[in-house]
Amino acid sequence: MPRAVVVLPSTTYRARDFVEAAEALGVDLVVASEQPPPFEMGEGYVQIDCSDPHRAAETIVALGDEVPLDGVVAADDAGVVVAALAGKALGVAANDPSAAAATRDKLEMRRRFAASEISQPEFAVIEPGSAIDDRGVGYPAVAKPLNRSAGQGVIRVDTPDHLSAAVGRIRSIIGDQQAPVLIESFLVGDELALEGLVRGGELAVLAVFDKPGRPTGPYFPETILVTPSRLPGPVQSEATRVAQRAVEAVGIEHGPVHIELMADEGKVRVIELAARSIGGLCSRSLNFGLMGTTLETLVLRNSLGLDKPELRRERAASGVLMIPIPRSGTLDAVDGIDRVREIEGITGTDLTIQPGSQVLSPPEGDRYLGFVFARGDTPDQVESLLTRANALIDVKVS
Repeated sequence: MPRAVVVLPSTTYRARDFVEAAEALGVDLVVASEQPPPFEMGEGYVQIDCSDPHRAAETIVALGDEVPLDGVVAADDAGVVVAALAGKALGVAANDPSAAAATRDKLEMRRRFAASEISQPEFAVIEPGSAIDDRGVGYPAVAKPLNRSAGQGVIRVDTPDHLSAAVGRIRSIIGDQQAPVLIESFLVGDELALEGLVRGGELAVLAVFDKPGRPTGPYFPETILVTPSRLPGPVQSEATRVAQRAVEAVGIEHGPVHIELMADEGKVRVIELAARSIGGLCSRSLNFGLMGTTLETLVLRNSLGLDKPELRRERAASGVLMIPIPRSGTLDAVDGIDRVREIEGITGTDLTIQPGSQVLSPPEGDRYLGFVFARGDTPDQVESLLTRANALIDVKVS
């Protein structure tokens, strides 16, 4: 029986989804995480510290000296370098660690895209101790930290004063007043997200999501994702072409990728590339084949080098609402969920932060209160269902 390791940071929601996928495949799964998952794993758990990738990888490799390990995959951004280091040392399919690290450093990613002449925002870096100005990028612009995800620290700036305040706030968020800050031109158009698997450097597209109602700032929390995309076929084909070039530019050879792009008048630009699958519980909005194969199942198969079945995403349209945190404070209640569950076409809800917890809204926060899933005959119908659900949910924070 093959054995795979999934690297999960302590804040991930996805441990159970990977465990269930492994059981369906007949694969022994080892969870490598900072904290045990909230259910019994027995010998299928090893403790690591994702903030020390080399030591974490050594722990996984040491396990490989005791039992055979056939694949290593990261479930979230914090684990991609760990998985690459461990995979290379174990001799299983893995990304080069420098390529994995580039997906965690937005400036290095931008530089690799630029070297390959890939369409992307104009960008510059504000180094510590240097003057805070737009470096010729122009306004409006977007300021962001180099290594955060889920919109944490991402702030739109429209004037020099806005930029100065944003840089200070970003440095406070990451706890380093000497941190470099990336500044990018603000893109307009239709935002989309491409979900795929890479093997031998070749990208296989699994799904393309529209992001309706994209926020224009000052912060950028995601709310609704809907697939299949409603953009014209030529635009989606161009997005796939650009995504393949982005994979090559960064040097990704193996594993899941989540690529965010912006399409405007037929031109597609890359916003970001992550060497992991879609975040949070959003993968539950995807099923493949007639039997409802999950994304986690495909990710595990890919990590083990198993022949990928020719599975297409289900015919129905689907989507997910990420319930945003309206303001920072103590979460008192999330009302309206029972009414949401009564809506025909809503297929599931999952609250991932419980009342009584301290919560942070964007740009300080990087989590969502929960997820709502929907299916329908058309993407428009799914978007309507999720918009209706969002209107019914009343988040109380004190």
